[in-house]
Amino acid sequence: MPGLFDQPKRKPEMLTGQEPLAARMRPRTLDEFWGQAHILAKGRLLRRAIEADQLSSLIFYGPPGIGKTTLARIIANTTRSKFLSINAVLAGVKEIREAIETAKQNFGLVGRKTILFVDEVHRFNKSQQDALLPWVENGTITLIGATTENPYFEVNKALVSRSRIFQLQPLTQSDLRGIALQALRDEERGYGLLNVLMRDDALFHLVDVANGDARALLNALELAVTTTPPDESGTIDITLDVAEESIQQRAILYDKEGDAHFDTISAFIKSVRGSDPDAALYWLARMVEAGESPNFILRRLLISACEDIGLADPYALGVVEACAQAFDRVGLPEGRYHLAHATLYLATAPKSNSSMAFFDALSTVKKEESYDVPNHLKDASRDKDGLGHGLGYLYPHAYRDHWVAQQYLPTGLQGRVFYHPTTIGYESAIHDKVAANREAQIALYEEQALADGERRGEFDKWIGRTFDGGAQRMAEVRDELFRLAQPQKNDRVLDIHASSGLLTFEALRQCPDGGVTSLVLPSQSADNFIALNEKRDPLSRATVLSLAQIDDFCEIDFDHTFDIVVGRNFLHLIHDLPGFFRTLDRVAPHAKIAFSNVLLWKTPMICQLMDPAKHMDKRLVDAWQKTEEAIRATEWNVHFDGEYVEQSLKTAGLTHLCVRTQELAGSLTITPSVLERWFGTQGDTPSYLNKLAAHLSNESCDAITQWARTYLKNQTVSWPTTLIFVYSDDVSRSTTTAQ
Repeated sequence: MPGLFDQPKRKPEMLTGQEPLAARMRPRTLDEFWGQAHILAKGRLLRRAIEADQLSSLIFYGPPGIGKTTLARIIANTTRSKFLSINAVLAGVKEIREAIETAKQNFGLVGRKTILFVDEVHRFNKSQQDALLPWVENGTITLIGATTENPYFEVNKALVSRSRIFQLQPLTQSDLRGIALQALRDEERGYGLLNVLMRDDALFHLVDVANGDARALLNALELAVTTTPPDESGTIDITLDVAEESIQQRAILYDKEGDAHFDTISAFIKSVRGSDPDAALYWLARMVEAGESPNFILRRLLISACEDIGLADPYALGVVEACAQAFDRVGLPEGRYHLAHATLYLATAPKSNSSMAFFDALSTVKKEESYDVPNHLKDASRDKDGLGHGLGYLYPHAYRDHWVAQQYLPTGLQGRVFYHPTTIGYESAIHDKVAANREAQIALYEEQALADGERRGEFDKWIGRTFDGGAQRMAEVRDELFRLAQPQKNDRVLDIHASSGLLTFEALRQCPDGGVTSLVLPSQSADNFIALNEKRDPLSRATVLSLAQIDDFCEIDFDHTFDIVVGRNFLHLIHDLPGFFRTLDRVAPHAKIAFSNVLLWKTPMICQLMDPAKHMDKRLVDAWQKTEEAIRATEWNVHFDGEYVEQSLKTAGLTHLCVRTQELAGSLTITPSVLERWFGTQGDTPSYLNKLAAHLSNESCDAITQWARTYLKNQTVSWPTTLIFVYSDDVSRSTTTAQ
């Protein structure tokens, strides 16, 4: 008695007369199978499993016409298991249960396993897949599924996890040519008994237009042979004209809900991103011809206008939006002009993905702790008097260029960089301005890191106050140094003690055709600077050399001389300053020199903020002042000043260098965080209060702390910075004025 889904065997002549050529030529063995060598070549796992009849559940995945069902039939011809076949489009739960019952009987009565082939397996709904799953699980049936959709998205995950996935590839032109010639030569199933003359150009056209689909090729070949009458000699002449009539249009592989849809739009957007207008137009044509929604294409172009073009061409978004609106008014077929116009504009526009910086910021928000809003950025309309909210905020429009350096990020994120502007298109115009402003702020943050104990060394924790509110001054110092250096585009620049990169990055901007060498000492700021430098284009990076200490400069063997040498805040670190200047004259004998150095010992003293009339004993004030002066003399080299530098230059014989001292005005808002930095007792390095405690009694320290927290909190005081500048004497005196 025939089993369920069994088909009566038909004779070859019945197949030849009734079935299409594609069905008649279906391969019967693995040796007749074309293509898929990546899974069916001798020695491959699938071939070994088929030949050994040791199959586990399988899912074949790939486009139509490449042999998924054929491969299942080959398995049916070679296996000793019972082979059942159903189509997921036509079968319901009832048919699945009947197949399972047959499989149970076969195994129970004769011990024979059952292979169930499910064509279009992705068409199964949830109830159908649930009905099948237990019997796959317990081994009653071995499932072989075929699908044109990605099984990882369209097939029940439980079935996928119990099956081995094999992806079949479109047939190559060589495969299709072999299939066509086989059909022409086969005397049993094909046209071997007919006198068919297949012209080379006709065969090439059929193969090319079939686009990897063997079924489309054989259907076209059948139409060409059966509709072409033989000539007087009995020859069926298949010319190019016949081939073009037999397969008039390329079989476009496109399913608007499947992989082809996503793969094609992906290729389209990647071609736009890659600035290849030819490829972009090709993929656009593929989608339009296949009936893709123009609104979907335009939505993706709107995304690309910001994702891939961004600020390199800020007009791109407007162009695509205008094309989208025009398409809505015009429609097809004329609307294809607007699709092409938007595509070509984006494909040929300069590219920047700098807007991706948002996702870096988003990742930081998700992964890191929630930082408090800096006090000066808080809303002052409600809590200014009680809590000091908004105090210290600098109104940018009150400053030159409507910009002033101040802290905008939370304290825990100071110096963090998210946005990296490119030098492409319009964005190049804002690149330098953004970078210059940021570098001034980063330099400030790096100096402020001293006060948070993030770096150690001679710059100890409590002197970080020198730099509070000083980003504007740092920008001024940077601009003054480069005014003194008078750089040219092709100058080679040496930045001594590059630190945060404030001078290095400016040198890279002003000397793009030269080169910059930067010396760094071990520190967190140096690590940050190196990381920022590495993110630059390789041709616009500085060459970074690491020193264990600044005195090692004298031992460096540079491979070239320099046209400009700049640096800041390193001269006071050098033990043999005349020796340094002699080495400098050897390394850069004709270079323009521009150095600056803060005179730390001339920064204001905290005790000078004291008003004896405000509830503090004069004797304590005097003791406090003497103590701070003693600390200053111990911590800093009070002999390091302009006169000392001038004498060092004279000793080294560099009389062409000038030295001048300059005070830059500034202010300091004594926020709670500043007070904590001064008078806190926690941290790895001593605070200002810790240093006072080494000289004063606990009672005196408590009185000073209490007074400061009471009378200094949220006060804005004058806080100038004194610097010395060392520069070549052929440069006129600075015009920098106190702000």
